[in-house]
Amino acid sequence: MGFLAANVENELPGELIDRHSSMRFTYLFVLLITVVSLSAAGSTVMRSTATYTSGKDTVQAYLCVPDSSGPFPALILIHEWWGLNDWVRENAQSIAAQGYITLAIDLYRGQVATTMDEAHQLSRGLPEDRAARDLQAAFDFLKARSDVKPDRMGSLGWCMGGGFSLVAALTLPHLASCTVCYGRLITDSSSIQKISCPLLGIFGVEDKGIPPASVKEFETICRHFGKSIEVKIYDGAGHAFMNPNNKDGYRASSAKDAWARIDSFFERTLKN
Repeated sequence: MGFLAANVENELPGELIDRHSSMRFTYLFVLLITVVSLSAAGSTVMRSTATYTSGKDTVQAYLCVPDSSGPFPALILIHEWWGLNDWVRENAQSIAAQGYITLAIDLYRGQVATTMDEAHQLSRGLPEDRAARDLQAAFDFLKARSDVKPDRMGSLGWCMGGGFSLVAALTLPHLASCTVCYGRLITDSSSIQKISCPLLGIFGVEDKGIPPASVKEFETICRHFGKSIEVKIYDGAGHAFMNPNNKDGYRASSAKDAWARIDSFFERTLKN
């Protein structure tokens, strides 16, 4: 398939900040998984490290589950080129507090970049076929849970993860929702025709790697084939504008609006 290029070099690394000071209760499970209960947006979220297989590999992911009666819709969260850092974990917690089971996968298998050079090396060294297997494994893991609604599962990713969120829509035929935040896009018509779930695209006008013309081309092809797609391109915003750790590129008002659109999209595609 053909991909439109993405400029991932504009992002800055996430700061390791623990914003959750609520009392935590630790429980011991069979596989020595630690689960923590915390207060988030008025709801209690249970956090743990999930372990499952992807092909021949054993992988881990960050799992957040609402502490209330399910079953729940579920989301696969896919990190930026920095890896599974605190910013992604915080988003997983916040989304779970709204009534979704979230699984933040770790495509780098435990490695987290703190410099742009490290991020570049990790992203370039990531085998795309392995990443696709990890997406399938995450989907299968969530689907097998009794507290997950198997027909209400979606994907969300940023930058590199946004591109892989679209890969999920291409390779997981039963995915119910796909959100791409300034991730690479496809141009191949035969691939686009494989998409069966609604799409939401979040982009910035100033993104040099994924310019508005490329976004509009992708949107036009999707609509030509009858795909459900919603796209928002923010003026004055560049790559990674939703991440507050991107000190020069963060756009608070645009990020707030983007999250509101994402929340509404989740409500329509996963809850209703």
